[in-house]
Amino acid sequence: MPSPLNLTRFRPRLLDAMADYNRERFFKDLGAGATVGIVALPLAMAFAIASGLKPEAGIWTAIIAGFLISLLGGSAVQIGGPAGAFIVIVYGIVERYGVANLLISTACAGVLLFAAGLFGLGRLVRFVPLSIVVGFTNGIAVLILLSQLKDLLGLSVEKMPADVFSQLHAMALQIGTFNPHAFALGAACVAGLVLWPRLPRLTARLVPHRAIQRAVQMGTRVPGPIVALVTLTLVSWGFALPVETIGTRFGGIPEGLPGFALPDFSWETVKQLVTPTLTIALLGAIESLLCARVADQVSGQPRHDPNQELMAQGIANIVTPFFGGMPATGTIARTVTNIRSGGSSPVAGIVHAVTLMVVVLLAAPLARHVPLAVLAGILIFVGLNMGEWREFTPDRLRHFSRHYRLLMLGTFFLTVVFDLTVAVQVGIVLACALFIRRMSGLFSVELETLQPPVLTYRIYGALFFGAAAKLDEAVNAAERAPRGMTVVLDATHLIYLDATGIDALRQLHRAVLARDGVLRIESLQPQPREVIERSGFAEELAAGRPHTAEG
Repeated sequence: MPSPLNLTRFRPRLLDAMADYNRERFFKDLGAGATVGIVALPLAMAFAIASGLKPEAGIWTAIIAGFLISLLGGSAVQIGGPAGAFIVIVYGIVERYGVANLLISTACAGVLLFAAGLFGLGRLVRFVPLSIVVGFTNGIAVLILLSQLKDLLGLSVEKMPADVFSQLHAMALQIGTFNPHAFALGAACVAGLVLWPRLPRLTARLVPHRAIQRAVQMGTRVPGPIVALVTLTLVSWGFALPVETIGTRFGGIPEGLPGFALPDFSWETVKQLVTPTLTIALLGAIESLLCARVADQVSGQPRHDPNQELMAQGIANIVTPFFGGMPATGTIARTVTNIRSGGSSPVAGIVHAVTLMVVVLLAAPLARHVPLAVLAGILIFVGLNMGEWREFTPDRLRHFSRHYRLLMLGTFFLTVVFDLTVAVQVGIVLACALFIRRMSGLFSVELETLQPPVLTYRIYGALFFGAAAKLDEAVNAAERAPRGMTVVLDATHLIYLDATGIDALRQLHRAVLARDGVLRIESLQPQPREVIERSGFAEELAAGRPHTAEG
C-alpha cells in the first residue's frame, strides 16, 4: 500500500522529461518559452493592476512562480503565474485586509496547497461538480469585465470599492468624467485582439496576392496582446493623448530585481485570515488542476501528477510573497499558447520565466507609457474568452437536469452578487444535498413474494442515512405479520451500507423478533457484508437476539 505521505514520491515532471531530451526538443521549447514570456508581460501587469496592486507584483509573480511551477510541477507543459480568476479575490482581500495581509494569506495558502499534495488530496479536486466550475468561471468573467469599465471609460474614480454594486454606483456617479480617448484606445484594443487571429482568412478573401497573404500569416504569429500593447502605446505617446498610464498612476516599474522582505507576521493576524487563505488555496487548486487537465487533452503528453502539481503550486505561493508577489496558479491561456508554439517539456516554462525577466529588465523604463485603457482592453478580451457563455443559452440549459441548472446558475449568481468563497461553499453544500437526494431516490425496497411463513423483499441501491427511512414500510409490514414469519432480504443489488442503514436493519430485526420471527439477509455484496460483520449485526442475526447496551 502506498504511504499516505507523498514526500517520498516528490518527483517533478522535469526529471522524466530529461530522460529522452534532445537538441530538437530544446529549440522547440526555447521558441515556445520565448513566445509565452512575451505574452505574459501585458497579462501579468494587467492582472496586478486590476487586483489593486502595482504592476511589478504581477510581473515578478509570473517570473518567480512561473519558474518554480515549471521546475517542480507535475505537468509537462503547464505555465504558472498570476491568473484572471484571482483578480476579484485579491482585490477584495487588499481592500479589506491590506497588501501585507494578502502576502501572509498567499504564503499560508501555499502551505495548504503543499500539504494537500503531500497527503495525496490532488485527485479530490476532481470531485468538484462541473456545474459549479462553469458557474463560478462565468461569474468571475463577469466580475473581470465589470472591474475594467473604469479604466476602459477613463473615469476619475479615486478608489474603487470591492463589491460589484458599489463599483457600479461609484462609476455612475463619475460618468461625467468619461474620457473618449481612453475609450477609443480600449475599444481598439478589444477589436484588434478579436480580429488579429482572423486576419489571415480576411486577407485571403480580400487580397489576391500570395506574397501579401504569406506576410500577413507570418505577422499574425506575433501574439496579439503584444501587438496591441506596443502599437496603441505608440499611438498614445505619439499623439500625447490625455489618458492615464502606468507612469501617471504608479510612477513606472522598478528596473532592478525585487528584494527579499518578510511581511509582519503574527498568529493573531493569521487567525483573522482563515477565510481569504482558504479561498486562495481552494481557487488555486481548482484552477491549476483544471488547467493541467486541459493541457493533457490538448498536448497529448502523459497525464499530469495532480499531487506533484499541488506541491509545486504550494512552494511557488510560499516563495513569491516574500518578493512582493501575488497568488499564482496554472494559467490556461499561456499554457495553450505554450503547447501551440511547440513546447513539450517544463523547459519551455523555465525559458518563459527567464525571457520575461530579461524583457522587464531591459524595457522597464518604457512601461511607464502604457495606457491603462489598453491593459483594460486586454483584460476584457481575457474575460470574454474566459466565460463559457454558450452554457447559459436556452438551448443548452434545456439539455441539463434541474439539479445541474440550479447549481450552475446559483453559483454564478452568488459569485457575482456576493463573492467566490460564498459561491463555492454554498455550491458544494447544495451539490452534496442534491446528490444525497438523488441517491436516496435510487434506493428501493420491493416485495418479491408473500408465501407464509416466508416474506421476501428485494432491496436495490445504497442503504445510507439519506434513504434509511424507506425501510420503514418493511418494518411496518413485519410488525403486522403473523407470528413465526421468516423475513428474507435479497441484498443482491444492495451496493452500499452505512451506520444509519445498519440501525434501520436493526429496527427491522427487532420488529421481526417481536413477532417471534426470523430475519435473514442473503446474497450480500462485499461492502455491505463487511459493514454488517464489523458492526456486530451478523452475530445478532445468527443469535436471534437484538443489540443491547451490554453487548
